[in-house]
Amino acid sequence: MSIITLTTDYGLKDHFVGALKGKLLSEFPEVTIIDLSHDIDPFNTFEASYVIGAAYSSFPKGTVHIIGVDLELNKENQHIAMQWNDSYFIAADNGILSLLSQKIVPQKIVAINIHDRLPNDATDMDVFVKVACHIARGGSLSVVGKEITAIKEVTDLQATISADNNLLRGHVIYIDHFGNVVTNISKKQFIEVAKGRPYEIVMKTKNIKTILPRFSDIANSEKYSIKNYEGEKLAIFNEAGYLEIAIFRGNPYSVGSAKSLLGLNYRDVITIEFK
Repeated sequence: MSIITLTTDYGLKDHFVGALKGKLLSEFPEVTIIDLSHDIDPFNTFEASYVIGAAYSSFPKGTVHIIGVDLELNKENQHIAMQWNDSYFIAADNGILSLLSQKIVPQKIVAINIHDRLPNDATDMDVFVKVACHIARGGSLSVVGKEITAIKEVTDLQATISADNNLLRGHVIYIDHFGNVVTNISKKQFIEVAKGRPYEIVMKTKNIKTILPRFSDIANSEKYSIKNYEGEKLAIFNEAGYLEIAIFRGNPYSVGSAKSLLGLNYRDVITIEFK
């Protein structure tokens, strides 16, 4: 089975997503197309990288992931294709893929160079479609690009550790459908810095002193039902391995969420203080 996933900031109101799928099927009728998300905030490369990083490992090895966020070819951003952890990623060199490859060294990266082989009116996404279908059929990266060893690094919004190892500072990089707030503080990084010490998560308003294994672990008393804990703030490490701040059973459309009730927004600073 050949699989191509789509992550874009196109939204679903316009024709763009449907047209993209039509182009893929016209090029490769047997391919399976999976939507990861089309609700990435416009041009938000951090959000796109988080969504891809959280989802790619759920797919069979060899899956091709198209990332249509800030994809325009220009003097600063070339088009690249990367084989990484036995999966393939196609994106503009705008930092999205460097955020992924901080964890695992890429197997191969190429600067895509087939633009002059396509019609003059071909769009940037047409290039991605052609490359994705070539790879999904089992084609080599060398056919669609020239191998490179370095891609654009992102230095903004990185989680940092203080010189005395008593502060771990990260940022909000994603807010999900439930209004839960995801930071770029990883569980691995937390464990390495904490070394078993007490800690406190410092936010704009109320702080949190415990990171729970699961959401429902907020109900820590046998005397009260789970419903009694609705609206309580909590922190967990989510399935992607990142610190997430939430309101237990919060609803952004009614009672509120971590975003609204705790006043947390994209790029806000989240600090963990170790005692």
